[in-house]
Amino acid sequence: MRAIFIPCCLMLCQLTLGHSYGFDFIPTNNELVNSFNSAITSSRLNTYEGTEEFRILKSSIGITSPNSSTIWKIPEAAELEWNTMNIGDSKSIRFFLAKDDMVVQELGTFKNTGKISGIILAKNISSGDNYQVVGIELFPDDKFQIAKFATPYFSIRNKISDARKEKSRLLNAAKNNPETKTEAPKRVKRPKRVKKAPKKIEEAPKRVETTPEKIEEAPKKVEIAPKRMDFDGRKITYVKELVFKNEKIKISVWDHGRQDGDIVSIYLNGFTVISKHLLTYSKKPIEITLDPSKKNDLFLYAHNLGEFAPNTVAIEISDGKTSENIVLNSDLKSCEAVLISVQK
Repeated sequence: MRAIFIPCCLMLCQLTLGHSYGFDFIPTNNELVNSFNSAITSSRLNTYEGTEEFRILKSSIGITSPNSSTIWKIPEAAELEWNTMNIGDSKSIRFFLAKDDMVVQELGTFKNTGKISGIILAKNISSGDNYQVVGIELFPDDKFQIAKFATPYFSIRNKISDARKEKSRLLNAAKNNPETKTEAPKRVKRPKRVKKAPKKIEEAPKRVETTPEKIEEAPKKVEIAPKRMDFDGRKITYVKELVFKNEKIKISVWDHGRQDGDIVSIYLNGFTVISKHLLTYSKKPIEITLDPSKKNDLFLYAHNLGEFAPNTVAIEISDGKTSENIVLNSDLKSCEAVLISVQK
C-alpha cells in the first residue's frame, strides 16, 4: 500500500502546481496577469463608453481637403473637409490659412460638421505652392490636450495678383531702361535756379546754427522717455523698464490665458521680430540684438481678439545670466510695451 500511496501523493502535488510529467495545465503567472489586465481593460472601456470619462479621451482633428494635390483658385470659393475623434458636433473648430508658417488669413470658426464651403479668400493672396490650412479645436474639455492639425503644402493660383506683380515688374524694368535715362539732360536747363542758389546758401548758415541745439537735445529726450507713444493709430502704454548686461537676448512668447486663436506680432524699435504668430501654450523662442545706445521699446500688436479680449501674451526675456517674465495685453486700439536697456 505504501508503494502505491507515495507515487499517488507525488502526482497529486504536481497536478496542484499545474504540471504533470512536463505538460502545462494552467497558464504561467505572466500569461494569467496579461489575460486578466486585458479583460479588465475591455470591461472598463465597455463600462466607460458613453460616459463623461470616455468622452474626455484625447481629441484629434484630421483635415482631408485641401491636400497635397489641391489647387485653390482666387476668386473662386474654397472648401474644407475634415474628420474628428472625441470632439462633439456642438464644438467649434477654427481654421487658418498659413504660408511659410505665417498666418495670412483667418478662414473662420465653424461647427464640427465635417465640411464647409463658400469660403472667400483674400484678393491680395499671391500664387504659390507652399500654403497650409491649420485647424484648432476651440474650448476643449482638457486645455492641455488641444486637437490641432496642419495640412501638407498645397497650391493657390491668383491671376489678378500675378497680373499686378507682372505690371510692377514691367514698371521697374522701364525705370532701368537706358531710354529713360536720356531725359536726364533736360533737367540741366535750370539757369534761373542757379542764380537763386546764392540766396539760399546765405540763409543756410542760419539753419546750420540751429541744428547743433537739436542734436544736443535728442539724446536727452531718448533717455527720459521713448518717442514712440503710438503705432499704426494705436496708443502704446509702457508697463515696465528692464535692464540687461548683454546686447543679445532671447525672448519666448506663448498664450498666457485660454488658448482661443489669438494672432499677434512683436515689434522691437518699430521693426517686426515676430510676425502674425498664432499663440498656443507652446513657447516660441527668438533671438534679438538690442541697441546699447538707447532704450529699446518692445511692444505687442494684436491682429485679432480671439474669443476673449484682450490678447494676453506671456513673455520670457533672458540674456543668459538674468531672466524676466512679463505679461503684455493688447487690443485693436492699444498696445502694451516695455523698455529694455543695456547696462554700460
